[in-house]
Parts: sequence; structure tokens; C-alpha cells
Amino acid sequence: MKLTVIGCSGSFPGPDSPSSCYLLEAEGFRLLLDFGSGALGALQRHIGLYDVDAICLSHLHADHCLDVCAYHVVRTYTPDGPLPKVPLHAPAGAGRRLNAAYGMPDEPVLESSFDFVPLTPGVTGIGPFEVATAPMNHPIETYGFRVSHGGRRVVYSADTGECPELVDLAREADVLLCEASFLDVPGMPPGLHLNGRQAAEHAARAEVGTLVLTHLVPWHDPARILDDASRGGFGGRMELARSGAVYDLTGS
Repeated sequence: MKLTVIGCSGSFPGPDSPSSCYLLEAEGFRLLLDFGSGALGALQRHIGLYDVDAICLSHLHADHCLDVCAYHVVRTYTPDGPLPKVPLHAPAGAGRRLNAAYGMPDEPVLESSFDFVPLTPGVTGIGPFEVATAPMNHPIETYGFRVSHGGRRVVYSADTGECPELVDLAREADVLLCEASFLDVPGMPPGLHLNGRQAAEHAARAEVGTLVLTHLVPWHDPARILDDASRGGFGGRMELARSGAVYDLTGS
């Protein structure tokens, strides 16, 4: 299994990264976790334009889903005609939400490019991957993902405040992609996002191997996020996400 960080910027694209998007590959199958603003351009540095086999959207905020609209254009208007549908696993109402964002009622709707599959908590197979989903602590319906293949596990927190379900989902994961949107300062709003310290605390409780701090909002200094995380009691490998980073996870 190979993990590539396509986009790791929180809330909106930054100067060095699109919004949230992560590529997982195994046995020639390519799965995207989220498809946020600006991700389609960077994705083409790593795979072919038509090579996405399935998509999972954690939630329906624009910085996690909006480039699905751009990818609909790709799959609808190729020189050789429309491409086959891609399975798109997302919270309920994703088709309505994304068609509204696309805003072109006289053109083919997104259901012509994607098979929308509503997400629910549990475990399902997507290509060669086993994908577990669990609800996260965010103002709208949001799911974290654990993707397993060949004895290795990658967990993605999506957007969340403090959340025991994240610890359970991430238990002994090889890599935890954990959001760290806030600085560790008084007065953080509850049930919205984590700071670096809280992300590290979740990783420590889950006993993960590597913590990758992501959803890095451009108005914060990422070095400060990493410094906050150093006080979270996590003893494993810890680093900031960056667009283009690749993690090769060989099976056990």
C-alpha cells in the first residue's frame, strides 16, 4: 500500500498545497480520501487524469469535496466521450450538494459520472482495501476512515474535535493522518477542530506508529503546530503533512 498526500491545507488552498486529498494505491487500484479545492491539479503529478477508481468523502465542506465538480468535467467531456462511473462514498445528500455547487442544470448531472454510495459507520470493501468508517466530532455529518491492506493500516481523522471514536479507529495504525487546525490557546471552540497537542494525545492513546499532522490552515505557522504537538505525549514518529509526500507501507 502506498499513501500520497495530494493536499493537506485546511479550510482553503495554501501557497504550497491544495485542500484535503489523499491517494491510496494497492494492486493497481487508486482510492482518494477527500477531493478538496485545488486537488485535481496536484493529483495529476502522481497518477493519470482518468485513473481514479473510487473516492471517499469524509464530509461535504468545500475544502474536502469541491474538486469532485472539476473531476465530473474530466469524466464527462473527454475527447473520446464520457468515461464509466466512479464509486463515490459520501455522507447522505452528497449528490444534491455537489450538483448545487456545480450549478449547471442544463448539463449532465454528477450522477452521470459517479455512483453515490451513502456512508454509514462500519466496514466495507473498496477494491483491494478494507475501509472502516466512524463518525467524528464536527458540526456536520463527518466520518473518519481506516484503510487496511496487506496487514497495514492508514487512518484519516477528517475534521474533528476531541473524539474517543478517533482513538478507537486509529488503534495501532501504521500512519495516522490527524487534523491539527488550531493553535493550542485558550478559548478553542469545542466540537470543531483539534490543535497539535490534542492530535498528539489522540495518537498516543491509539498507539499509532507515525503521526502526520494535517489540515494545516495557512494563517498559522506550521512550526507552531508541530511545537504544540510535541507537548502531547506521543513518542512515535511525528511530522507535518506536505503536498507530494509519499509513504510506502509494505505488507507484514
